[in-house]
Amino acid sequence: MPRSYYRSLGLLWGPDAYRALDEGRAGRLGGSDFIAFALVEVITRSAAGISRQTITYGEAQAAGLPLGLLEAVRPAIAGIALNRPRIMGIVNVTPDSFSDGGLHADTAAAIAHGKAMLQEGAHILDVGGESTRPGSKGVPVAAELKRTIPVIEGLNRAGAVVSIDTRKPEVMAAAALARAAIINDVSALTFGENSLSMAASLGLPVVLMHAQGTPETMQIDPTYDDVALDVYDWLEGRVNACIAAGIDRSLLVVDPGIGFGKTSMHNAELLQQLTLLHGLGVPLLVGLSRKGFTGALTGEKEPTGRVFGSVSGAVHAALHGAQILRVHDVKPTRQGISVAMAAVDPVSSGF
Repeated sequence: MPRSYYRSLGLLWGPDAYRALDEGRAGRLGGSDFIAFALVEVITRSAAGISRQTITYGEAQAAGLPLGLLEAVRPAIAGIALNRPRIMGIVNVTPDSFSDGGLHADTAAAIAHGKAMLQEGAHILDVGGESTRPGSKGVPVAAELKRTIPVIEGLNRAGAVVSIDTRKPEVMAAAALARAAIINDVSALTFGENSLSMAASLGLPVVLMHAQGTPETMQIDPTYDDVALDVYDWLEGRVNACIAAGIDRSLLVVDPGIGFGKTSMHNAELLQQLTLLHGLGVPLLVGLSRKGFTGALTGEKEPTGRVFGSVSGAVHAALHGAQILRVHDVKPTRQGISVAMAAVDPVSSGF
């Protein structure tokens, strides 16, 4: 059966957005208070193929298109308002992460790194004890707990809002007891047999990330019919599964999974069509920091040398309505987004 998707186009920022909203010529992009959209791309997919038509916001309204989820204000996550971009700093407590494996592998170093990110302006700290880089293998639950729980406790004492980056329900439960405020699962609650029920019982916000395959296999010839629509469909299925399991939509965040089972072209296409994902009606997290995708575009082989490309990607995501940017380099990202926001919204560019 044919199905339709609605992608916001004709983006407006700051004063231009405010005028268009006041005049009814545009809708609010994902609840943003500084981004609006004046055009809607209506995408229809059927067995016969994919068709695309661009209409004005007024025409979409007159036709009664269901744009409510696209425009709805996103509720705060763990007490953090999402009307403006927020930064999630990465705290890898691992010996083998692709970018900084081993640099913060002991508890004291990881806590110090997290505190430094707080000083630089991170809104959330994402603590992970298992590398999910391409080709990586899992670690036992006990090892992951040993790595992450003391760090979560230490960062909580420092006043941080902490998320736990894990696929395992046992780690989710222990992290919640240690006062982690968010679950960030690269498998979107599909890895552990009890992940979905565990997340529902904990009542914490959950980030659902798209990945094709597992970290061990995901970069072996990933294929899609249409990467943006396929990722949308898969994430929509996970959102619906969570709601059916008793997790309220207000607790869900989606992540397209840049670099997880995707070629560089797939990643670029996802970023180009990023506003499509706002139609899921939940906040959008984008994490491309230091990934091989940025290295492929810039020719930078060393992950630590990919800061400039990573910041450019974060700015693009923020200006296309992404509410959370997951990054290694907090200070450069804040500076980049601050300047970009001031350029499009000089009067109220607070970030």
